[in-house]
This record gives sequence, structure tokens and C-alpha cells, in this order.
Amino acid sequence: MPSPTSAATPVASDGPSGSVSEALAHATRLLDRSPALALRQAQEILGAVPNHPEALLILGIAHRRNGDPQAAATILADLAQAQPKSARTHYELGLAHAALGDDTAAIAALRRSVAINPAITAAWRTLGDMLTLAGNTEEADAAYASHIRSAVNDPALMRAADALCAGNLPVAERLLRDRLKLAPTDVAAIRMLAETGTRLGRYADAEKLLARALELAPSFTAARHNYAIVLFRQHKAAEAIPHIERLLAQDPRDVSYRNLLAACLATIGEYARSIELYEGVLNQQSKQPKIWLSYGHALKTAGRRPESVGAYRNSIALAPSMGEAWWSLANLKNEPFSAADVNAMRGQLQDTRLAVEDRFHLHYALGRALEEAGAYADSFAHYAEGAKLRRGEITYSAYETSAQVRRAIEFFTAEFCTAHAGDGCADPAPIFIVGLPRAGSTLIEQILSSHSAIEGTMELPEIANIARDLGNRGGDKTTPSYPECLATLGPDEMAALGARFIDRTRIYRKTTKPKFIDKMPNNWAHIGLIHVMLPHAKIIDARRHPIATCFSAFKQHFARGQNFSYDQTELGRYYCDYVRLMAHFDGVLPGRIHRVHYENMVENTETETRRLLDYCGVAFEPACLRFWETDRPVRTASSEQVRQPIFREGLDQWRHYEAWLEPLKEALKITQEGQGSAPDPLGP
Repeated sequence: MPSPTSAATPVASDGPSGSVSEALAHATRLLDRSPALALRQAQEILGAVPNHPEALLILGIAHRRNGDPQAAATILADLAQAQPKSARTHYELGLAHAALGDDTAAIAALRRSVAINPAITAAWRTLGDMLTLAGNTEEADAAYASHIRSAVNDPALMRAADALCAGNLPVAERLLRDRLKLAPTDVAAIRMLAETGTRLGRYADAEKLLARALELAPSFTAARHNYAIVLFRQHKAAEAIPHIERLLAQDPRDVSYRNLLAACLATIGEYARSIELYEGVLNQQSKQPKIWLSYGHALKTAGRRPESVGAYRNSIALAPSMGEAWWSLANLKNEPFSAADVNAMRGQLQDTRLAVEDRFHLHYALGRALEEAGAYADSFAHYAEGAKLRRGEITYSAYETSAQVRRAIEFFTAEFCTAHAGDGCADPAPIFIVGLPRAGSTLIEQILSSHSAIEGTMELPEIANIARDLGNRGGDKTTPSYPECLATLGPDEMAALGARFIDRTRIYRKTTKPKFIDKMPNNWAHIGLIHVMLPHAKIIDARRHPIATCFSAFKQHFARGQNFSYDQTELGRYYCDYVRLMAHFDGVLPGRIHRVHYENMVENTETETRRLLDYCGVAFEPACLRFWETDRPVRTASSEQVRQPIFREGLDQWRHYEAWLEPLKEALKITQEGQGSAPDPLGP
């Protein structure tokens, strides 16, 4: 016999209206405590008063919370049609569609909800989450801003929130800073100012503000979610994970939290957990093409190629215009495209409404498909158009790169390097592989990672983070910038920088091997910093024929970090800057850097491998010559190539495109027979 507290309140069909009101109120209270009892109560009300709107709403909510979102969606869709101006009904219908994985229907219902009643705070937050899952970051940010606006009642904050929602970020920032001068502990204002910083791309400022908000209000869930996102966007996944796990402890089924945790885990190399999380999310959100895409990336990195192909194909089936999914399939390098695939991609490019991001990804994918078919002229046209579109979306200055190289050459003199030879952290574990992307660094990493004493990790962000933090020291014009600021550091501070690198990269190491690899190619620009803060680290320069290297980079779309690669002239200048700086360090630090020419490694694998291992201070092991048998995650564009033996066929692939590479040749100042010189390409 049920207890009095759990029994449904009886409803008299012919009784006073107050009886129905009491029953509805009781059913509403039961929703949080026991959705099953709330469902029974709603059914009894509807038995007495058929089609009662509030009872139907409770019934729909109870079905979803009781694990039957399909029943909820059916009830709520009919109710929304009968009551088209009920914002709460559209909100709940959106939640039901989200639980079914139908993000398009969920977003549509949530948009109707907030259009009817912009004050429904939870609807804005859920809409932001759904748009984030769908990859619509710009609209998601706008929804989150509206969530903030709907959550505040203070007139001063409402004015700032209005400016934030309208995209008037300078006004929002001024109003919020004025507010914080008067009320420095106003956590709502702090969070809003952090959101303004995020929208402006000032993630470091946003991070500090959100940390302060959480210090003042540890239970401020929205601020903690924002904080985790900001950390992740700054490549601080390890720091973000504890905050996401805390959020999940409060709401274990929240899809946006689980998706963010999966992305963070993949970033630190925890692919098994990441894949498991993505699979759980896809069980709830099976119609999310962006999540299928992320799932495919994790599977590819873990070496589960057939499954990654299936994930990418699922993404394409759900969103045929999603260029990144097509490119991800192409980026497997050895996954053939059918004539139907090529026609489908060409058809998508005919759509004038296609977003630029989808368009350039499709051009790159078509370039790869047509290269496989031997249609080199058409292939190059698509590579070039993809690069042109991508270049229009980014900011890059070849002059700034050249200026940075010039300053590094002027600063890191032989005298400076000798004077600081004993400084830094003495840990001999790190092995850095630097150079241009697509120059053979993944092959070197795979060979070294096949050794019992060396662990391969990934392209680690920490050296760039340290350089950026050094450059931001002081925050005024009197403080020396990087690298000049290194002259102000003593031996202990140099050692602390090296120790920071060792400490911050520990999370990427999954074994007890004594040495580990950082394969971030862009670290060539920070050789001097690496030398003084980690004097016993090994540095390997991966070098390949300059045209082969540069063209391979030109036809590769990079997720981030290689903004020099989308214009032939800028690419050539970047290569020359790189060669010039490496030549400088060869002069001031003779023997410090070990150079591996890709062509030599292909032709004389054992000889070059022995030289490489000798430089790294480890004994030769035959497993290094059978590197393709080493089972480990590989994140780079060459992941599939290093899972098979070396082959020569790739050495001269660029010659198929030589007729269209004159701008690159001119920038490199070399002929096709040459191996490259390093002119000073400084601009005005």
C-alpha cells in the first residue's frame, strides 16, 4: 500500500476547480522527486479533465524525465500545435527532441520558446548548448549572452547585457568595468565581463575573471562551465577536466558537459575514455554530425581506421554540406573517393548559401580526390581555391615572422648562449622535433617511439604558452618583450621555466619511459628558449626538399596554427625564415641540433635511424626499423602513412604540380634541382 506522501492526489471529475488545481500542484512537485508518480498523477487528472493543457504539459515532462522522450515529444508536439504561444511547451518540446538526438527540431523548438518569452533563462542556456553541439559557435555565443541577460534583474547589468547581446562589446565592457569599480565582488558582472573578453578573443583575461568569480561563488555553475570552455580554448585541457567533472557530478546526463569532457580527454591523449564518452553522447544525440565528426577524429588517432571512416560517413549522411567531414575522410590519405562522392562534393559547392568554412574544406577534399584520380590541373585549382578562401579567414603577417626571426638572431648570440649554458632544468627527458609540418616529423616520431626508452606524445602547446607568458610579463612598454626578457632572468628562473614544461607536459605521458617527444613543428622559432631552460633536451630538425615540404603544406588544411601555409609566397618566405634561424643556431650552438633529411631517411633508413638514436643517447633497437608495427595514437596528418613501411613514391609527388608553383619557387629562390638557400626575405 503506497504511503500518504507518495500516493497520487485523487481528482473529482465533478468537484470544484480547486481540486484540479491542487492535483496539478502536487503533480508539479512530484516531477523533481518522482517522475513516475508525476506521470500517474497527470494521467489521473486527464482521466477526469481530458485534454487539460497543464496536465498534458506535466505528462510530457514526466515521460521525458522517466526515460521516454519519444512519448514526451508526441504529447508536447500536439500540445504546442494546440497552444502555439506557450513558451514553456516549446521549451519542453525542445528538451524532448534533444533527448531523442534530433538537434534540428530541438533548436527550432527552443528558438520558438525564447521568441515567445525571452525571459525563460533555461531555454537560452539549452539553446546555446544545442548550437554548440551543432558547431554553430557564433549563434551559441549569442544565445549564452541572452541567457545572461535574462538571468539578471539589476538595471545596470541589464544595460550591459543588452550591449553584449547586440554585439556592442566596447560598450558592454565599459559598463561592466564601471560596475565592478563600485561592486568588485559582483559575480554576475564578473562573469559578463569574462563573456565579453571571450567574444573579443581575450581568453587569458576571461580565464582570470572566471577564476575570480568561482573563488567568490564556487557553486556558480554557469561560470564554471564558461571557465572550462575558456581553458579548453587555450589548450589547457588538463586544467579544464576537473571543472567539467565537477559539473557532471551535479548533472551526469548533461550532453554538453560530456561532449566537452570527451574533447578535453582526446586533447591529453586519453582516447579510450574519450571514445567511450562520445559513444555515450551519440547514444543520446545520434543525429549530431559534429559529434560524429569528433568521434571520427578520436577513432582515427587511436588507429581504428575503419570505424573512423564509418563515423565520418555518418556525419556526411546527416549533413552533406559539412565540408570538414568530407575533408576528414580525404585526410585519411588512402581512403578512395567514388565518382558519386566527387559529384556530391561538386554539387554542394554549387550552393550559394554554403558557409565559407564548408566551402574551403570541400575544395581541399576535392583536390585530394582529383589528385588520386591523376587530374592534377583540376586538383590544383581546388587546392588553390581552398587556400585562398582559408587565407581570407585568418590573420597572418610574413613581415612579423621575419622580424621575430631577426630579433631572435640578434638576441641569441654565441656569448649569451655560452653564458647561460649551465642554467635551466637539468631533466634530460624531452626530445623536440621541429621544422615545417609535412617534412617527415611524424615518421621520425614513430621511429623513436618504437624504442623502449622513448615515448611519443603529440604536438604539445606548452613551449608556445611559455613564450607567450614571457611576452606578456609586466604588461607595459618598459618591460622587455620576448625573447629579450630572457636577459632579465636568473638561473633559478630559467630552471623554473624548464620545470614548468616538465610538470605541465606530464599529463600527456602515459608510460614510464624515461624520454618523451614533443613534436610541435613550430617550436623551431623557440630553439633559444628551449636551449636555456632545458639544456639537456634533444632537438631534432626534420628537413625535406623545400618545394616538396611547402607544397605538401599548401595542399593540407590544418585545424589551427599554420596560418603561413595558405599562400605560396608567404609559405616560401616562412621556409626561408625557418632555414635562416636554424642556420644561426648551427653556428652559435654547433652540434646542438640533429638534422634528419627525409630523403636520406627513406633511402638509408637503418643508417639514419642509428645516427638518430645515437644522438638521443639510446642504444639501437631493431623495433625502430619496424616502426609501423608500433601501436600508438598518432594525431597528425601523416597518421596513416606511418602505420605502413616507408615507400619512395611520395618523394616527388609535387612535380605533378610544378607548372603552378612559380610563386613558391620565387619566394624560395631555388630551382627544382636545388636544396634551398636562405635569403633574408625581410619586408619593409
